[in-house]
Amino acid sequence: MEAINFTLEQFRSVMLAAGYDEVTERSWEPNTTLDVHTHPFDANAIVVSGYLWLSVNGAEPIRLFAGDTFHVVANTPHAEEYGPEGATYWVARKN
Repeated sequence: MEAINFTLEQFRSVMLAAGYDEVTERSWEPNTTLDVHTHPFDANAIVVSGYLWLSVNGAEPIRLFAGDTFHVVANTPHAEEYGPEGATYWVARKN
């Protein structure tokens, strides 16, 4: 696991400057599962605590820990499963 060496506000500033529309913090309860779904926006995120499994386009799930990043393009099918501690990530969204 990699330590996060910047704040949410710093992440927000960088992502808004890069053209993203909004930045928010998302926290998930332990053992939450989200079946395959899509979003109408690009999501570019960094995990800040806990871990999750992410499967994109039916591929084998990858395990993401604090410090790991992920990007899901708008309308891409994906599924999420959160660990026994839950997880929190910061996410920038672009419509």
